[in-house]
Amino acid sequence: MLTDERMDPPDAGHERETLNGFLDFLRASAVHKAKGLSDADAARQVLPSITTVSGLLRHLADVERTWFRDQMDGQTGVPTRWSDADPDGEFRVTENDSLAEIIGDYEAACAESREVAARYQLDDLGKAEGMTHNLRWVLVHMVEETGRHCGHLDVVRELLDGTTGE
Repeated sequence: MLTDERMDPPDAGHERETLNGFLDFLRASAVHKAKGLSDADAARQVLPSITTVSGLLRHLADVERTWFRDQMDGQTGVPTRWSDADPDGEFRVTENDSLAEIIGDYEAACAESREVAARYQLDDLGKAEGMTHNLRWVLVHMVEETGRHCGHLDVVRELLDGTTGE
């Protein structure tokens, strides 16, 4: 049984603390739901789609980098695994892809996102050309996106080995 090291969001924090707290809890939940799997199981498809544990974590890493580094901070050349030619590129994984490396990359992307977010106020608009969303919207969207994919991770993990959890 894995130790649950997730930190609960604050019970009565101000807006930014609450947003960051819930997002960080969900980020840690995504990692928690993947831990303990072999590389092969993390890449195993148990649904009709190409959704896998490793693919979901790669997707979340790309989403973090896109919304915070690209859209919010206006950085150019931010790497993603999807493209116009392969819109599902981040989901294409094999049993040779290291789950530990995928988790490490996701955690690095989350750290990058925290660094970017710390430089802005909640009402600040993103710097990417045509960006109309402020940091508050990006944080709320990332809570929604990460939470939704934590649900996917729950289902895939249960189908893989019967593990269920919060």
